Amino acid sequence: MNVSENSGTAVTLLVVGADEEKKRTLDALSGSDFFKKSLDSVTGNDFFKKNLDSVNGNDFFKRDDEVRKRLDSVSGNDFFKRNDDLSTLYLLHELNLANNGYHHPKFRHHLTETQRQQQEQNLNIISNYPIMQISITSAGGILSLLDEHNENSKIYALNKLNTLVDVFWAEIADSVTKVESLYEEETFKHRELAALVSSKVYYHLGSFDNALSYALGAGRLFDVNDKTEYVETIISHCIDKYTKFQVEKFQSEQSSVNVDHRLEDIVNRMFQRCFDDKKYKQAIGIALETRRIDIFEKAIKESNNTSDILSYAFKITMQLLQNRKFRTVVLRTLVKLYLNLHVPDFINVCQCLIFLDDPDAVADILQTLVRGTTDQMLMAYQIGFDLYESATQQFLNKIQDSLRVQAPIPIVVEKKDEQQTQTSSTSNQVEAMETNQDEKGTPTSATNDSNASTTTLVVKDSKLLQQEHKEKVDSLPQDQKKLQERIEKMLTILSGDITIGLHMQFLIKNNHADLLILKQVKDAVRNSVCHTATVIANGYMLCGTTSDQFFRDNLEWLARATNWAKFTAAASLGVIHKGHIKEALNLMSAYLPKDSMGNSPYAEGGGLYALGLIHANHGGDIMDYLLNQLRATQAPQTDTVRHGACLGLGLAAMGTARSDVYELLKTNLFLEDAVTGEAAGIAMGLVMLGTGSAQAIDDMVQYAQETQHEKILRGLAIGIALVQYGRLEEADPLIEQLNRDKDPILRRSAMYTVGMAYCGTGNNAAIRKLLHVAVSDVNDDVRRSAVESLGFLMFR
Repeated sequence: MNVSENSGTAVTLLVVGADEEKKRTLDALSGSDFFKKSLDSVTGNDFFKKNLDSVNGNDFFKRDDEVRKRLDSVSGNDFFKRNDDLSTLYLLHELNLANNGYHHPKFRHHLTETQRQQQEQNLNIISNYPIMQISITSAGGILSLLDEHNENSKIYALNKLNTLVDVFWAEIADSVTKVESLYEEETFKHRELAALVSSKVYYHLGSFDNALSYALGAGRLFDVNDKTEYVETIISHCIDKYTKFQVEKFQSEQSSVNVDHRLEDIVNRMFQRCFDDKKYKQAIGIALETRRIDIFEKAIKESNNTSDILSYAFKITMQLLQNRKFRTVVLRTLVKLYLNLHVPDFINVCQCLIFLDDPDAVADILQTLVRGTTDQMLMAYQIGFDLYESATQQFLNKIQDSLRVQAPIPIVVEKKDEQQTQTSSTSNQVEAMETNQDEKGTPTSATNDSNASTTTLVVKDSKLLQQEHKEKVDSLPQDQKKLQERIEKMLTILSGDITIGLHMQFLIKNNHADLLILKQVKDAVRNSVCHTATVIANGYMLCGTTSDQFFRDNLEWLARATNWAKFTAAASLGVIHKGHIKEALNLMSAYLPKDSMGNSPYAEGGGLYALGLIHANHGGDIMDYLLNQLRATQAPQTDTVRHGACLGLGLAAMGTARSDVYELLKTNLFLEDAVTGEAAGIAMGLVMLGTGSAQAIDDMVQYAQETQHEKILRGLAIGIALVQYGRLEEADPLIEQLNRDKDPILRRSAMYTVGMAYCGTGNNAAIRKLLHVAVSDVNDDVRRSAVESLGFLMFR
C-alpha cells in the first residue's frame, strides 16, 4: 500500500501485538486526534475526517462497493480490495471511535450501553485477527507519541522504540532529547526504559561513554545475559571503567572510596553469568583485572576441578599480573587455597612462597614433611630440588639455617680458611697460561719443584669432628636418627650439590662439540681480535663440559694471549668448568694469586673471575676465599686482579645481599680506580640482585653522578639495573629519575633498568617507553640500549 509513513505506522500499531497491548494502544490513541491526523495526511484533504466525524450517523463503512472505490482512490492500488483487509479497517475505525467515546465527553453521549458492549466484542475480534504484514519505514509516528500528555502513550512509544532502535536509530537520534527528558523526570515510572532506549541510541552513534551512563540508569532492564553486540560492547566498556576505578583505588589504598553501585551491579551480574555458564576461567581473569579477590576465591572454590583451576590461576598470576603489590595479595590467597585442599599441594605452596620471599614458611613446611611418612619425605625432597632451581641463595641459606637448628643434633657449618683450602697442581694447560714469553713469543715453563706435587691442606680437626658427629648420630634413638638423616639429606639437596653434579654429568656425556670448527676458525684469521673471539667461542661451545681439549691441543697458540686477552683466556676456563665445584681450586690454582711474584696480573684476575663463573649463584665457601683475596690485593699495580676478584665475588655472592660483601665492593668502588670501579659497580648489582635495596640504589646513583670515570659509570649503570631486577612498577620512579639525567650513560642505565625490572613480562607501557627512547634520544648508545632492553622484556 502506497500510504504515508505515519499512516502505515499507525495501522501497524493498532493491529500488531497481544490482546492487552492492543487495548493499551487503543486507549492511548483515544486521548488524541493522532489517528485522524494520520489518515488526513494520506489523502492530503479532509476526506477521512469528514467521513469519520459522520460515521456514527450513517452506514458509510457498511457499503462495501463505495468503500472500495474511495479507498482505492486514496491508496492508488488494490490493497484494500480484499474483504479481510476491509473488515480490519472497519474494526479499526469502530475501536477508535469506541475508545474516543470512552474517554472524550463529546463522543460519550453517542454510545449506549449496548454500543459499548459491542465495542468490547470488536476489541476481542481484532485481538484474534491475523497480523497485517505492513513493513515500517519510519519511526516518526512512534516518536510523535512522546509529545502526548497521556503517560500510557509515552510508555507504549518507548517500548516500540526499544524494539526498533537498531533499525531507526538515526531517526530516533534527532529526538533523543525527548527520551532523555523522560529519564530525567523523577515522577515518570518507566525512567529505566527511557534510559535503555537512550543508551542504545548513543551506542549506535558511537558515544560509548554516554551509552554506558544510560545503561547504568536502565538498571535491571539492561540484561547482561543478552548476547547482542550492544550488550557485549557495553559490558566491555563497563568492565574497563570498573577496572580503572578499582586499580586506582587499590594503588591509593583509599578503602573508604565507594565505587558507583550501578557499575558494580553490572559487573557482579556479569560474574554471576560466568558462574551460571560455568566459565570459571573467564571469571578469574576478570576478577584479577578488577582486583576482586572475593570473586577470585569464589570462582576457584565453585569449580568442579579445583586443582586444574588453581594451576591456571597460578600461571596467569605469575605471567600476566604486572603489579607486584597486587600479585603479592593474590599469591597469599593462592597459598591459603592450596593449603585448604583435601590434600594440600605443598609443591605449589612453596612456589608461591618463593615469590612472596617467605623462607620461614617454607622451612616450616619442609620440617613437617621430613617428619612425616615416606611419601611426605619424598615430596619434601622434590620441593628441595624445585627450591634450588627457583630460589635465590639468600632464600636457600635461610631455609638451611632453620633446618639445621631443628635437627636432633644441630648441624654446625664448617668454615674453612682460604690458606687451608687452597691447593696447587700442575698440568699442561696450567703451564701454558703461566708461561713467560720471550721476544719471539716462545713459551718457557714457569713451574718449579714446589708445584711438582700436589699438597692439600685440610681443616685440622675435620676428620675428628666428622667422627664425633657420626658417633652422636649413632647414639640417637631410631626415630631421631632417621629424622637426622632426612634433614641432612634435605640440606644436601638444598645446597645444590646433587643438582649441579647431575647437570655436569649430563653435559659431559652429551658433549658433541666439533673442535674442528674451532681449529678452522683459529687458522682462518690470525689477529688479536679473532684470537679472543675464538677463546670465547670455545668457552660457550664447551660450557659445563669440563673439556679443555682445545686448549691442550693449542698451547702455543694460547700462549700468544697478552694483557686482557690473557684475562679472557683464563676466565673462559671458568665457563668450561662451570659447576665443577669440588675441584675448582685445583683446576685454577696456577692462575690464582700467590705469595711469590711471577704470574701475570691479567692471568690472576682472570683466574679469580673464573672461580666466580664456576661457583655462579652457588658461592658457599668460595665467597670467603674471594673476600680475602680482594682484601689482600690493594697495591696499585693489581687493579686487574681486583677487577677479576670483584667480578668473581659478585657472581659467587649473586642474590645473597650479604652486607659484608657489599661493603667491601663499595670500598673498592670508592678507590677511584677506573678498572676496579667498573667491576665493583657490576658486582654490587649482582650481590643485591632483585632486592630493590633503596640504600644500594642511593649509594650507586649518588656516586655515579659524582665520578668522572666513564668506566665506573658504565659499571654502575649495569649494577643499578641489576638491583631492580623483577621489581616491576617499584622501579618506575628510579627509571624516570635516570631518564631525565643529562648524562647519557645514566640514561642508558634507565633503559637497562626498564629491561631488568620488567624482564620477561612484555609490559606494554615499558615497551612504549623503550620504543620512544629508541627513536628520540640524541645519543646513539642510549638508543642502542633501549633496543637491547626490548629483548629482555619480550624474551618469553
